[in-house]
Amino acid sequence: MRGAVLLGERQIEIRHFPDPTPGEGEVVLEMKASGICGSDLKRYRGPASDRPAEELKAGGHEPCGVVAAVGKGVEGVVAGDRVMQHHYLGCGRCRYCKIGYPQLCRTDGARGYYGGSLHGGHADYLLCAASTLVPLPDSLTYEEGASIACGTGTAYAALRKLDVSGRDTLVVYGQGPVGLSVTLLGAAMGARVIAVDINAKRLAMAREHGASEVIDSSQTDPTAAVKDLTEGEGADASIDCTGNADARAQTVRSTRVFGRACFVGEGGTVTLEPTPDIIHRHLTLYGSWTFSTFLLEDAAKFVASRQVPLRTIITHAQPLAEIATTYRLFEGGEPGKCVVTFP
Repeated sequence: MRGAVLLGERQIEIRHFPDPTPGEGEVVLEMKASGICGSDLKRYRGPASDRPAEELKAGGHEPCGVVAAVGKGVEGVVAGDRVMQHHYLGCGRCRYCKIGYPQLCRTDGARGYYGGSLHGGHADYLLCAASTLVPLPDSLTYEEGASIACGTGTAYAALRKLDVSGRDTLVVYGQGPVGLSVTLLGAAMGARVIAVDINAKRLAMAREHGASEVIDSSQTDPTAAVKDLTEGEGADASIDCTGNADARAQTVRSTRVFGRACFVGEGGTVTLEPTPDIIHRHLTLYGSWTFSTFLLEDAAKFVASRQVPLRTIITHAQPLAEIATTYRLFEGGEPGKCVVTFP
């Protein structure tokens, strides 16, 4: 099979690997779509790996495809099933694995990461544990499934944690793929959405996909702008999808008294004054890291049942042979979601 390896220093190489065979409890997926996530850019941009070339794995942790082969002992999954994959592997026995969070597995040596320590979705086939599979609703495309498998699923989990509804004004900092998904899903949940970014194209796309108002934070103070739009109160709920220090602080400070704020964007730092920013405002501040296996399934069902137009934010879908071009487009800040396809 072909598999694209992220070598670092903005280099990607398509290599050939043996076709996988499922062992006990495993399945092989024929890949149909594999999304590109902001966290992939860290490996793409980072220094060249010091690991031996033969140890490097195919990248991509947003897999979606069709079950091609099933190993012994697998129940509830058959060849031909359309599925997404939850890209973490755990022991399956600890308290966190049992509630669907294998990324929090506490068993030494049991944790794995598809697209990192294990082969990921940027390949013709994916060998994985059957327990990592989640059904893809028939009404959704494989490209939509790949988007839900990390970025859009992460957005959904954060919105669920914030308990967003039609009562809320929601401010979303950052309109990359995750932030744009927050805007799209938040609007579908009934919230009034205010989108913040510094990229005019991304802001225009946010307005097209549910934002009632948009704020260019390179031109105006977003905290003041949000308060102007909310009679001086601030947003009921807010989410940072950037990891940027200023945006994180603004996320907290543009939220009203008794409001809820959530940090989703990874990396970076933030400086806050706990007493005026959080304690004296009775603010609830959440962290949200991806999602559980069960929330991934819920996210797909929500998109399908509410007919959320997720496919309209997938702006670049290109075959594996063009993956280097797709990564360059994504790194360049093009609005929307980029997906690798397997026609």
